[in-house]
Amino acid sequence: MISPLEMTLFLLLASVAGVVLFRSLNLPPMLGYLSVGIVVGPHALRIVPDLQGAQNLAEFGIVFLMFSVGLEFSLAKLRAMRQAVFGLGLLQVLGTILVALLVGTVLEHWVHLTWQGCVALGGALAMSSTAIVSKMLAERLEIESAHGRNIFGVLLFQDLAVVPLLIIIAAFGGSQASLVVELGFAFLKIVCALGLLLIVGQRFMTRWFNVVARRRSQELFVLNVLLVTLGAAFITDRFGLSLALGAFIAGMLIAETPYRHQVEEDIKPFRDVLLGLFFVTTGMLLDPLVIWRHPLIVLAFLVGPVLLKAVMITALARLFGSAPGVAMRTGLGLAQAGEFGFVLLNLILDQHLVDATLMQAILAAMLLSMLAAPFLIQNADRIVLRFSSTEWMQQSLQMTRIATESLKQSGHVIICGYGRAGQNLARMVEHEGLSYVALDLDPDRVSAAATAGESVVYGDAARRESLVAAGIHRAASVAITYANTQSALRVLHHVHELEPTLPVIVRTVDDADLERLLAAGATEVIPEIVEGSLMLASHMLVLMGVPMRRVVRRVEEMRNERYSLLRGYFHGTDDVDDDGHEQVRLQSVPVDARADAVGRTLAELGLYALGVEVTAIRRHSIRGVEPDPDTVLRENDIVVLRGLPEPLALAEERLSRHRRAGVGSGAHAP
Repeated sequence: MISPLEMTLFLLLASVAGVVLFRSLNLPPMLGYLSVGIVVGPHALRIVPDLQGAQNLAEFGIVFLMFSVGLEFSLAKLRAMRQAVFGLGLLQVLGTILVALLVGTVLEHWVHLTWQGCVALGGALAMSSTAIVSKMLAERLEIESAHGRNIFGVLLFQDLAVVPLLIIIAAFGGSQASLVVELGFAFLKIVCALGLLLIVGQRFMTRWFNVVARRRSQELFVLNVLLVTLGAAFITDRFGLSLALGAFIAGMLIAETPYRHQVEEDIKPFRDVLLGLFFVTTGMLLDPLVIWRHPLIVLAFLVGPVLLKAVMITALARLFGSAPGVAMRTGLGLAQAGEFGFVLLNLILDQHLVDATLMQAILAAMLLSMLAAPFLIQNADRIVLRFSSTEWMQQSLQMTRIATESLKQSGHVIICGYGRAGQNLARMVEHEGLSYVALDLDPDRVSAAATAGESVVYGDAARRESLVAAGIHRAASVAITYANTQSALRVLHHVHELEPTLPVIVRTVDDADLERLLAAGATEVIPEIVEGSLMLASHMLVLMGVPMRRVVRRVEEMRNERYSLLRGYFHGTDDVDDDGHEQVRLQSVPVDARADAVGRTLAELGLYALGVEVTAIRRHSIRGVEPDPDTVLRENDIVVLRGLPEPLALAEERLSRHRRAGVGSGAHAP
């Protein structure tokens, strides 16, 4: 028997190794957690024989995940989603139970299932994985999408449906006389819990956070966030609802306060660690021997419910007015089994409604469907394009709308993301008389901004087609204004393929991913923490009596050291500053295969003698800053130069000069 410390250390080691392996294979990290759980669990290596303690702790991972999801919503959005919650969600649960009852009636002589067992299994199979789906949609920035809202509406109703399903299944194994009374009492408890949280919580949440924030203690603020999150989960749990539902409502209430962004940062460490533990404990439930002994039964309960739920939810979403592509993505996102299904299965087993051997096969199939869920969600776009004949038209119309907005633009800025940073950038660009096209995935924000006459269209900047439609071949620059490294890397990849010389400015929270973004081709990376520290220092120096001119000069010097781009600029509409003097600027020069510069060093080309500095060379999407004079140029290199306009023109001519026929690369003097 290993000690708790040894078990914790081994789980950490196995989790790190599993996530590194799956990340290196470009697979979702949650698959690494699930695989680790299968291997170290009581059914395989048996390193962790007891699941109860770990499961109790891991359940808090879902609590903090749903709290983070709640921060992305608001009460107004929840009201707007009532059709998805109480329409689509209700019909999905009832439809799954009805189909399970029909299938059980047809196969009654082969599987020996009573109608009570069929209804109970239908309720368990109706559940979908809140943890997996929420995390995947958050990573893919699809929470605010049309199918993301449908999915969360159904998940919320499934959380509410667990309570009456538990009562019904318990009644199947005992007396059914008081079923109506118990269901009525459960409904009353649901109303009381939601009313307490939504009405009372909405009234006092902002006031309470104001009281805590005035104490100016980071420790107290984090403790308060934990108190509110777990307190709301406790209230719903005491009323017989799920912990996750209470946490979700707490997140929505805090989203209405000015402290939303601070809370989101404080909760991340708890959420990510505990959620990883949840996936590990979920993987521990799978017994590989069951798959070996009953492969056909497991396969039937894997393929059947997944296809059934995908097709049913797609049809229901279409019935509620969703576009074909949105409906199919909703179905694919909810096709897998869920965590609350395991809770219902345990009660079904306790009430002896289904044979124990069959239950093990169903449990294995449900876990396998959860393993398959990341692949379904990750490849949803490809599946939709293959099976939906109208999706191509929808995509074309979206690209047409983007292209229509950008056709009148030339030399414009493509702004990826139209949040607060994107809107501030757009205003500054407009003040200078320049044009822009902004892409954003929040339909409400796009609609409001477009109505106000701003050049914003709905589109995913991480898609190649969106960038082409936004006029990347005519654009002067690209700005990635949202702090999401994975999406920014996809944008940089497409920009490098389409327009290798186009400058791209990327916003990040800190310096953690700076090198990755620069290596991927970012012209400059702007960490918020650096700018915040500069502003803090400048204000402090002014308060300490340092003359303003000296403070401004000091800040400029520090920026010059940090941002190479501020020591020059890429060619724009004007090369003359406000005083009529020429300024140092940056220029990217591609070196083609026939150029005389190919095979020669920077020193041999004599660019430095012209008064031009080589700041960087980008080769095969890798950007090398401040190259050595002995660096040999190769074909398709992109050389970034800094200097005054006239020397830059001479340097560009020298780099672009083609080799004379029959003359080697080293035959010319610089």
